[in-house]
Amino acid sequence: MIHRSLLVAEHHGFRPLMLDLIVPDVAGPHPVLLYLHGGGWLGGSPRIRPGWWGEHDPIAAAVAAGFAVALVEYRMSAEAVFPAQLDDVRAALAWVREHGAAYDLSGRIGTWGESAGGHLAALAALTDPGVGAAVAWYPVTNLLSVQAQTEPDSALDHDAADSPESLLIGAPVQEAPDLAKAASPVSYAHAGAAPMLLVHGDADRLVPWRQSQELATALTEAGARAELVIVRGADHCFVGVDLGEPIRASLDFFGRHLTG
Repeated sequence: MIHRSLLVAEHHGFRPLMLDLIVPDVAGPHPVLLYLHGGGWLGGSPRIRPGWWGEHDPIAAAVAAGFAVALVEYRMSAEAVFPAQLDDVRAALAWVREHGAAYDLSGRIGTWGESAGGHLAALAALTDPGVGAAVAWYPVTNLLSVQAQTEPDSALDHDAADSPESLLIGAPVQEAPDLAKAASPVSYAHAGAAPMLLVHGDADRLVPWRQSQELATALTEAGARAELVIVRGADHCFVGVDLGEPIRASLDFFGRHLTG
């Protein structure tokens, strides 16, 4: 069953923020995954299925596996700079906790996102104690190190004044290190963090795979549980490989930590 356009938050001067909630058509209660779309914090929509998904649909797969899925809106960087995006995700988490029982949800919550959404999924899991597990696909995890880790053939200069990261924080990354650090998931690694799976292609030309490695290492060293899966031959958005395996790995991870 799909519950569309559920009001999550209203901020004066901004559009209302909604979520769509998809609940399996079987008896619950169901753990819920907050799915956060990519788009460089500049665009994208939770209601549009990306063309690169092809025959694979991670949302449908999650529902088939018994998870409810909340498709979450958050403000783009042209609307508001960070931490507005994280605030919006945390508002969605609060909405699920407050209203979940009415939709047959169990109270066990995971965050799942790709690219910019993966960054927000990781941040939410690291800063909200109500998150039970997180999966981040090819996220930026350290705004200050991403450009140094980027391959020479990358189409993106992450330190440029008009880069997605600079637009996210409202200033060129290297000129605003405090803002960049505050927007970086690695800054929040701690022993009590929710278990996290990071999945990244080793041929990613937009966000280097070492970003996921950096966060996985920081979490492990802090005493938290982190798993890192490197997808061989995969570019950004897992272009070049079959999407089925990253989906299976992600749902297996959520199954172990939210339904076990």
